[in-house]
Amino acid sequence: MAQTLARLHLHDPHEATRIIRFSPEPHVEAFLTHLASERRFSANTLSAYRNDLRQLRVYLDTQGAAGWAVNSASVLGFVIWLKEKQYSPASMARKLAATKSFFGFLRKRGLVATDPSIAVHSPRVGRSVPKVVSADEVERLLAAPFSRKTPEAARDAAMFALLYATGMRVTELMTLDVTSVNVEARTLRCVGRRGRERILQFDEQAQRALKRYLAGPRHELLHGGNATALFLNHRGDRLTRQGFWLLVKAYAGEAGIKTALSPHTIRHSFASHLLGRGAQLRKVQQQLGHASIYTTQIYRQAAAAAH
Repeated sequence: MAQTLARLHLHDPHEATRIIRFSPEPHVEAFLTHLASERRFSANTLSAYRNDLRQLRVYLDTQGAAGWAVNSASVLGFVIWLKEKQYSPASMARKLAATKSFFGFLRKRGLVATDPSIAVHSPRVGRSVPKVVSADEVERLLAAPFSRKTPEAARDAAMFALLYATGMRVTELMTLDVTSVNVEARTLRCVGRRGRERILQFDEQAQRALKRYLAGPRHELLHGGNATALFLNHRGDRLTRQGFWLLVKAYAGEAGIKTALSPHTIRHSFASHLLGRGAQLRKVQQQLGHASIYTTQIYRQAAAAAH
């Protein structure tokens, strides 16, 4: 055990942290409320943090820890437990990050005497090159909805074209309202992570697909539903991320695309193809909505690998 502690960088394995006992769930919700209101985390990030902290709670319960009365060895044990369950280093790092953020929140509010996670370091995570598909495969995906003559197919064609033309995240695409898009000017207002807004331009192919969708098919899908949302499901409600993911999978199969394809793969492909055509890195960063240009640099490797 001592060797394991040293290997994962626990500075003081014999540390016993005094922690004030309390019922855990209200504090988890208070923490998530803080992230939403003060740090403007997205709903998806909040959901991931909630699941990570629930998993931490499950582990602590198996160890007989009441409330959050834990020490650094308990937090380290959580990391080891995740490793034994064969979580990837990236998943372990994310779960530990949620744990660290949570205990930091409790410490600042005087709910714990010391932070038990501060001595536990995150597993090293190598940055992998994003998975992309070829321009030919993208074109086959964009063309796939045109094999059908339904309102849903017109919607799908517009969504696929707009996603590839802008590189938006799927959540950003799904939260677009009708008023977010200026079809004639070929621009849209996108609300990204932590409420950051950016104006994106799109090409004529996406413009034509949007015009076709807005000219009639969207009204057919509306039938008394969400008059605000741009992309609607068959009930007239806003289409969900999960619904869009299933559509991508279905059309990829119909188009004979063998490469594993997801909405985020389309975003990765957009960035890689743009850089491959000579676009400036700063321009791609702004288009993707990355806070740091270092995040965008990884797409240079994907672009180089594709050529």
